[in-house]
Amino acid sequence: MKKEEETIIKKNTILTIIMNTLLAIAKIIGGVLGGSAVLVADGIQSVADIATNIVVFISAIFSKKDKDKTHPYGHEKFDSMVSIFLGFALLITAFQLGKDAAVRFYEMVFENAEVIKPMWYTWVIALMTIVVKELLFRKTTVDAKKARSQALMAQAWDHRSDTIVSFGSIIGIVGAIYGIGFLDPLASMVIALFIFRLGYKIIKTGVSQVIDESANDEQISKIKELVNENDKVRSIDEIKTRMFGLSIYVDLEISLDAHLSLEKAHQISEDIHDYIEKEMPDVIHCMIHVNPHEEGQNQEN
Repeated sequence: MKKEEETIIKKNTILTIIMNTLLAIAKIIGGVLGGSAVLVADGIQSVADIATNIVVFISAIFSKKDKDKTHPYGHEKFDSMVSIFLGFALLITAFQLGKDAAVRFYEMVFENAEVIKPMWYTWVIALMTIVVKELLFRKTTVDAKKARSQALMAQAWDHRSDTIVSFGSIIGIVGAIYGIGFLDPLASMVIALFIFRLGYKIIKTGVSQVIDESANDEQISKIKELVNENDKVRSIDEIKTRMFGLSIYVDLEISLDAHLSLEKAHQISEDIHDYIEKEMPDVIHCMIHVNPHEEGQNQEN
């Protein structure tokens, strides 16, 4: 299973590296020949993306390793730590984009800086980037869920941020073509805010997984619902969950009839264990403790 997940991450990341390389070449050459500084900057950003793609590729090797003596719970947290790294990379991108945009806006509005009119085909390259990146976003999102990889999911949202940046590039290029140069930095500043927000959300998600935050209310309700489908369960005494990457660890305490045999009680807990893991693929570990229930006890489900 983990080998399959590792393969999914590697294949997706190799595809991403190839596409980012082609896009970087197209944007840098097109920007230089077509006189579009914003397209060149976008191309340089694609080169930087390749470095983060390599980090995701490496994370697949470590995060999908099998459990061992020193890591009995596996290595999935490495994946979450890589997602935090990608989140910080987006924050840096947002800061640099916003700072450069603010400087260009000031120069154009207050210093009457010359606006170079780019060639028509530069916005076509930016549009091509949007199409490619949106397709990569959709594919990577699907692959991230299959591979249960937060790092790959962060990479998917990095694709989406590139799509947003390219929208800004088109606005800036078209604005420069029609002599409205300040549209470029203005759009870039707004886009920088979106990317900053995205980076913050990725970091927040990664940190919550590293510090064993519980599953969300919907997931916990689903677990309770599955347990209560077994009519032998008298009550759910306690339920604890923790996120481990995109996976969930569950600890349950349930009450069964105190007069059941040990063998029967064990079989019921095994049935519940298997049912939860079958119905909720994200649950990779479910521990169930059985308490004796005497008639007349209060039930708390």
